[in-house]
Amino acid sequence: MQITPSEAAQLGPLTWLKKPAVDGPPAQRDPKVIARVTEMLTEIERRGLDAVRAYSEELDGWSGSLELGEAELRRSGDALPPDVRAALELGHERTNRFALAQREHLTDFEIELAPSVICGQRYVPVGRVGAYLPAGRFPLLASAFMTVGVAKAAGVPAVLACTPPSGEHGAHPAVLYGAYLSGADRVFTIGGVQALGAMAFGLLDEAPVDMLVGAGNAFVTEAKRQLFGKVGIDLLAGPSEVAVIADETADPEWVAADLLGQAEHGPNSPSALVTTSESFGRQVVAAIERQLETLATREIAGAAWRDYGSVVVAADARQAAEVSDVWGPEHLEIQTADDEYFLENLTNYGSLFLGRWSTVAYSDKGIAGTNHVLPTGKTSRYNAGLSVSRFLKPLTYQRAGKEGTPALAPSVERVSAFEGLAAHEATATIRIDEVGRHSGAFEGTPAVDRS
Repeated sequence: MQITPSEAAQLGPLTWLKKPAVDGPPAQRDPKVIARVTEMLTEIERRGLDAVRAYSEELDGWSGSLELGEAELRRSGDALPPDVRAALELGHERTNRFALAQREHLTDFEIELAPSVICGQRYVPVGRVGAYLPAGRFPLLASAFMTVGVAKAAGVPAVLACTPPSGEHGAHPAVLYGAYLSGADRVFTIGGVQALGAMAFGLLDEAPVDMLVGAGNAFVTEAKRQLFGKVGIDLLAGPSEVAVIADETADPEWVAADLLGQAEHGPNSPSALVTTSESFGRQVVAAIERQLETLATREIAGAAWRDYGSVVVAADARQAAEVSDVWGPEHLEIQTADDEYFLENLTNYGSLFLGRWSTVAYSDKGIAGTNHVLPTGKTSRYNAGLSVSRFLKPLTYQRAGKEGTPALAPSVERVSAFEGLAAHEATATIRIDEVGRHSGAFEGTPAVDRS
């Protein structure tokens, strides 16, 4: 979450208590990654499942069965501690309930724009979705709720899921249980580029998927980028980000904990604080240093804070909101005396967490109901997080009757003639002639000038 010189000029004077040590975005495209992904996708498209199996063995050490059966999925929860299983079931229930509420509020409609001229819109789900469920250094157990489950809530008929093996026994049981709870139609033990290629090229089912969703590492992101166009995608996610807007009414220990909570996602995960109190900002910096001393993941979170952490002091709430909108963070927490001001005035963020009792982790784990597949790298300026609406196509239609011809055809005839598109013009003229140009229906309509 960098601020460029031109952006800084627009924001006006700011006081920086900490700037990122690394100059530049944390998610630059690596030419080596691009080349390797291109090579792999080409080979998978050429050789099919043989290439998928070869890459699975080479990269993941997995030569077992690629697909998991329904009974194995159903039993996956038995391998989990009862409290973890109960928490996953709660996360699925809440995420699903919120997604169903989203779907309920996306309604079909019709409108009569002129007599006998009716336009409408229907929300139709995509046919087939492929969901990637990561299971790297830290398996994100709620991923299936956000991808598979939300697609199912949207009404997608077929949802495939792929997750990498996490040892000699195959896929992580908690990830599998999440996929089972979410209603995945078929689940495969395949990781990385080979998983996305297999789904996109139709190697796992009778047809290719129409859309790929789910987060992953740089190779997964690059594969989605290269496959976009052949299939749809949710978004191109970079390292996890968090920003906090806080003032002196917040607790510096809580803010520090929440900043580190996202920094531990990876050593290149940005975390940033914008505050209207310099004293408070310094307290947060000190609290972060204290908490890092005993944090089990301090090697990761500490590196992320050192290289990509920011603390900036704004003159007032208005400037704090402007700074945040320039960052456009993936996750944005508000801990101030007037949280409603920020709710009403902020426009660029992936998901918003209002008040000191809200924390990003509630969403990360699926317990709060909102989706955690969110835009990063300032793409929230034009993009939103994954939701039911992403799996639905708002398809429009029109229905025009004979009586509506006078409201449509003469204008189309005139515009087409002016453009020189004679065939377009003829489609209107033939309908005018059928009604009868001199029937009185077109009274007051000037004739087309073809001179």
